[in-house]
Amino acid sequence: MADPASSHVQPAGATGVLVLADGTVVWGKGFGASGSAVGEVCFNTAMTGYQEVMTDPSYAAQIVTFTFPHIGNVGTNAEDVESAVEGAVGCIVREAVTPSSNFRAEGEFGAWLAANGKIGLAGVDTRALTRRIRLSGAPNAVIAHDPQGKFDIPALLKQAQEWPGLVGLDLAQVVTRGAQEEWTGGAWALGQGYAQGSGDGRPHVVALDFGAKDNIFRNLVQAGARVTVLPGTSSLEEVLAQNPDGVFLSNGPGDPAATGEYAVPVIKGLLDRDMPLFGICLGHQMLALAAGAKTTKMHQGHRGANHPVQRVGGGWGESEGLVEITSMNHGFAVDNASLPDTVEETHVSLFDGSNCGIAVKGKKAFGVQYHPEASPGPMDSFYLFEKFVGMLG
Repeated sequence: MADPASSHVQPAGATGVLVLADGTVVWGKGFGASGSAVGEVCFNTAMTGYQEVMTDPSYAAQIVTFTFPHIGNVGTNAEDVESAVEGAVGCIVREAVTPSSNFRAEGEFGAWLAANGKIGLAGVDTRALTRRIRLSGAPNAVIAHDPQGKFDIPALLKQAQEWPGLVGLDLAQVVTRGAQEEWTGGAWALGQGYAQGSGDGRPHVVALDFGAKDNIFRNLVQAGARVTVLPGTSSLEEVLAQNPDGVFLSNGPGDPAATGEYAVPVIKGLLDRDMPLFGICLGHQMLALAAGAKTTKMHQGHRGANHPVQRVGGGWGESEGLVEITSMNHGFAVDNASLPDTVEETHVSLFDGSNCGIAVKGKKAFGVQYHPEASPGPMDSFYLFEKFVGMLG
């Protein structure tokens, strides 16, 4: 397959470039922030939610290729930001971003990217780039933007080749909150914004933040919990000092085995004390590690808003076999062949059969690989928050 618009000869008018570690050079029109950033190139198949994607800490150190061609056209707004910490470092789109046309827009996508230090690259054959990732895996690369079109390609290539990649990389310490936070925000409603949830009389959930999306905490509040957020580096003693009724393990970026060096002993300690646990994405993977399973780097990962997942266990009764349409963002997965007898697989991907959910037998502890807070389906997966909070009464 020919490389997507790949040439070391710079076309006239090119103000942006993507340089892959294998030497492939992809030219386009830069927008957003100027400069360069290194990361892993992945693709996301969602048609909406680009601002949520770009502000999801799980995308730290990643460059997102959007397969939907029209990205940025509805503008940006303050309500759709998932986190104030680092998310994706850049994005690649097919069509140039046109002026926004949406009643919720408060600003333009390009200006928002620039204000947040993120680089955009437009005019790229994203179908060809996506096909390359599917065939060869997610590559390391540098994305760069210079309004004057001046690039040092050999230096950018050297930067891409020297970047170590995500395997073995603990990014949770980079994106976690630095201090305890009492969370109060509830679910969003059109014209009303985010509700404020009361903590009076509610079961207390301590959420360990490994790079959490704020909407997860809002869903926990919506399901009836009072939420205290702690840094992902918190010790077992610091967690127990909050006197929680249950502990939530958040999503986040990087290699779960690397983050698990300090998080898994805490999770094991909570399991030993029969603490109710619920993990999402990275939290799910580290719960699996604590229960004796292994994780592995995926070839291309799962990133999109329409991934079918089937319930295959976990005592679902009449709903066993039901298929949920889910939102996903992960480049690592739990190796379902490594699950010990003490762990039951509860959900599987209908795309590739990979693990998407577990429950620890004899414990009130479960996790899912996908993102139920992202309103897939749109409400197919909210029951998971209700299930967890229901364990705490």
